[in-house]
Amino acid sequence: MLQRLPYKWLVATAFVFGLFMEILDMTVLNTALPALGRHFDAGTETLQWLVTGYMVSMAVFIPASGWIADRFGTKRTFLFALAVFTAASAWGGVAGSLGELIVARVAQGLGGGLLTPVGTAMLFRAFPPAERAKASAVLSVPTTLAPAFGPVLGGWMVDNISWRWIFFLKVPIGVLGLVFAKVALHEERADHPGRFDAAGFLSGGAALALLLYGLDRGAREGWATNGVLVSLGVGLALAAVFTAIELARAEPMIDLRLLKDRLFRIGNLLMLPASGAMMGALFLVPLLLQYQMGVDATGSGLVTMFQALGMVAFLQLAGRLYPKIGPRRMLATGFAVVAVAQAMLMTVGPDTTLWAVRLPLFAMGAGMALTVIPLQAATFATIAPGSIARASSVFSTTRQVAGAAGVALVATLLSARTDSRLGALGADAGAADRQDAVFGAYHDIFLVTAVLAVLGLVAALFVRDADAIASIRPVPEPADAATKPADTDSSERLP
Repeated sequence: MLQRLPYKWLVATAFVFGLFMEILDMTVLNTALPALGRHFDAGTETLQWLVTGYMVSMAVFIPASGWIADRFGTKRTFLFALAVFTAASAWGGVAGSLGELIVARVAQGLGGGLLTPVGTAMLFRAFPPAERAKASAVLSVPTTLAPAFGPVLGGWMVDNISWRWIFFLKVPIGVLGLVFAKVALHEERADHPGRFDAAGFLSGGAALALLLYGLDRGAREGWATNGVLVSLGVGLALAAVFTAIELARAEPMIDLRLLKDRLFRIGNLLMLPASGAMMGALFLVPLLLQYQMGVDATGSGLVTMFQALGMVAFLQLAGRLYPKIGPRRMLATGFAVVAVAQAMLMTVGPDTTLWAVRLPLFAMGAGMALTVIPLQAATFATIAPGSIARASSVFSTTRQVAGAAGVALVATLLSARTDSRLGALGADAGAADRQDAVFGAYHDIFLVTAVLAVLGLVAALFVRDADAIASIRPVPEPADAATKPADTDSSERLP
């Protein structure tokens, strides 16, 4: 039966297994943190290492993912990442102490750091450039559904079964994914992956890990603490060292020269407002619902699900529109819709209904569908097949930094604006005035995320549809193409 399906759809299916499992893991864990704190009698700072340990471990391996896939093969690397993630999930479910659970999360991060960039590279190699809008739509399904169902599912399992099942839940998904990938995928590896760049691996992995750790800790504890300043300062210094090393290497681990490609450079730049605005808003909305509007965790998940519903509803339309109108107008429209949705959230108050939150979230999901599809398809349009694995490492790094920076920005500004608005009240201010001040602080931050989306709209205007023509329609091959070697990695095809 599998032989009847085009190979590109087999790759897409295998990647959906892994990506859905990875994103589901991140979303269900946040819901379970209070229950884990009660079970292990641990405070917030210790519990945070369940998130931070995973994030740091993942960050170390993202820069190396492209070289590892080229050296050992995409199928072998993907299977290894999926197996590590699945085994670590089972380990987390049986962990007898918080320390053991943190170690299991670090192991999960190793699998996660390889899973997404290698899977993206496989997907974009399997789909020809003119069909990468379809590939991006496939990629968007798990990234949309997992955050929608994760909080609801996690809350229900913690309340009705056990926190352990938020880890056991991923095991059958991972096992099915492993079996499917083992049977369906072909092996692909580069002829000349180059030597392992140890200096690049150490400096790049450490830089990304320290930057993400510093952003996360700064958002929670403030930016003036020594730990945050040291993390960010050393992270930036190592990033500069990493850049110098990679530009000097004939065979770098991450080929930063790919950023000389205008379209690839703009695509990575656009990821900053796209991921920042979305992750920032999705961080704020549950806080607004649970702390200010009195909605419980499960109800909050059911409301935020509307963002996923909006994205799913518009994914097919976005995939059909891309070949007709190109990336420039789609990106501009998508960012405009996201900006309007963020502005709509500024009308939410103590007495508004939950539909005042659901409808903007649905619109934000629609705008993200119109943004993500052309962004992912166009960014890789001019990248040679042999460079896709390493280009995916660059793109994944940008996405991680953009998301972390977006959450750090809104968390910091929310704290500052809340203190400022409450501080401006007089001594005789009542509870209603204080409530209005807190809602006003949220409105201020939704204005910031709307501005991020507007900046994305402006940057989208610099995209040239002509640059992305290979991803819009098939480019005819020269008449003598059959006699020339293909400009791709040689691939070892296994049955």
